[in-house]
Amino acid sequence: MQEPMDFLNLEYLRLGSDRQKQAAMVIDELRLWDHLKPCNPILVGTIPIGIDIASSDLDIICHVTDFARFERELKTRYSELVLNFTCSSRTVNNMDRTVARFRYKGWEFEIFAQSLPSTKQNGYRHMIVEYKLLKQLGEAARQKIIELKRLGYKTEPAFAKLLHISGDPYEELLKMYHWPEYRLDAYMKSYMDKENGYE
Repeated sequence: MQEPMDFLNLEYLRLGSDRQKQAAMVIDELRLWDHLKPCNPILVGTIPIGIDIASSDLDIICHVTDFARFERELKTRYSELVLNFTCSSRTVNNMDRTVARFRYKGWEFEIFAQSLPSTKQNGYRHMIVEYKLLKQLGEAARQKIIELKRLGYKTEPAFAKLLHISGDPYEELLKMYHWPEYRLDAYMKSYMDKENGYE
């Protein structure tokens, strides 16, 4: 699937909704992109695509190979600057990862690092396919996703419920990321025809 817009820098946030502009402001205040630049940081999740709710956090993914150094640098730069800073590393499915969490000016942050290029991580790919789906589904569907999230649904299960996707929503959306554009277009046309009573 072709990336439909540039999520790799924060300019879209600075030109976005009020909440997106606020997110860009706190990221800039912390100089996160300056510090994380060698790790190819990408903001993923709900805020970049406008389906966030009040409890949504700022999810940042990174590509890291030296996890001990990454964890040490995060602690040095941020543990005294922010609230509730935690950082830990472990191995999941034979892949190392580091997760840092903290709070700053009312925002919850999560920095997630793997030894996988940022654009190949699941968080990025989920966001891209969700963005593409929302572009085709329109505003009413975006509001429905937000409503489902307020009811307690995680993002991928919310999309699965809206689109009547069976199976593991995380895996099914990853499959859709790899679809060619014509297949996604055909799927969405079929879905919308059914929703509108044309079939």
